[in-house]
Amino acid sequence: MNLIASISVLALLIFFHESGHFLAATLQGIRVSGFSIGFGPALIKKEFQGVTYSIRALPLGGFVSFPDDEQESTISKEDPDLLSNRPIFQRLLVISAGVIANLLIAWLALCGQATFIGIPNQPDPGVLIIDVQNQQSAALSGLKAGDQIISIDGINLGSGQEAVESMVDKIKNSPGQTISIEKDTNGTKGIIKLTPIEHLGVGKIGAQLQVNINGSIRPANGLTDIFYYTNSKFFNLLSKTIQGYKSLFTDFNSTSKQLSGPVKIVELGAQLSGQGASGLILFAALISINLAVLNSLPFPLLDGGQFTLILIEALRGKPIPEKIQLWFMQSGFIILIGISILLIIRDTSQLEIFQQVANK
Repeated sequence: MNLIASISVLALLIFFHESGHFLAATLQGIRVSGFSIGFGPALIKKEFQGVTYSIRALPLGGFVSFPDDEQESTISKEDPDLLSNRPIFQRLLVISAGVIANLLIAWLALCGQATFIGIPNQPDPGVLIIDVQNQQSAALSGLKAGDQIISIDGINLGSGQEAVESMVDKIKNSPGQTISIEKDTNGTKGIIKLTPIEHLGVGKIGAQLQVNINGSIRPANGLTDIFYYTNSKFFNLLSKTIQGYKSLFTDFNSTSKQLSGPVKIVELGAQLSGQGASGLILFAALISINLAVLNSLPFPLLDGGQFTLILIEALRGKPIPEKIQLWFMQSGFIILIGISILLIIRDTSQLEIFQQVANK
């Protein structure tokens, strides 16, 4: 059930993202020819009022298509309702609407939780391990996703974000040094030894850490409490997501190993879903914000790439040649699909069931 919930949330977030583009276009009277979830061959296809709706074979995202991009379209290139013939501002609004939709959905999810379900109580003591990288210090020492770290070298970590930061600081300051970690695995406590490897002068263990949420909630104490929790949680997640993508450029070697494909994202969702409604909503908000930040990057095929092309057109005072735009988008598609397939293969091979088979 946790797996199904995780996949459902991911599919809904992609749907909301594409709906943002779709609504921004149709509400301005701009012609839309297709609305698709996924890429590749269409598994289900239905035409309604001139728009072809489809679910496709590769669940790696989605897209809204316009007659402007279709060579076989019978609509005149001079039609004022084509996206390419609309003012720059309207086109930028259509392109950015997916990102806006994802940010709005994340905020509403957190606000809805606080209003109708409750606000998560203070986290339990310790730090939760939500993922470990193969053949890295954490995995080699026996740490697994779901383990709770209580103390390091006999010093309790405390709870909340401060506990996570204390553990990160200790690891960073201990490259090549063996540290003693007290962990709790499903109620069974134990001590393990772990040696962070040195990377760019700091220690690293190859594990993804999270505040140790216990899943319990309390009723909100009025609107002030609701909006304080919603805004603080939203901007905390947004800030950390931006920092994560920023580190791809400042420390690509290390951060690229932490990139997650659909398989790892679904696995993370299943783990958080096991913490109850609070965990599932946190997953939805986190992934929705990630989709927004990722799509804002000025790369081919992403919303940020198209946004950049329109801005360049505005600065030039004339459209970018179609051949250059086509090359830009096609190269982005090939790169995106290639990276996605590599991540799927890597993440699938690291699933526990495959690791058990490999170790037999």
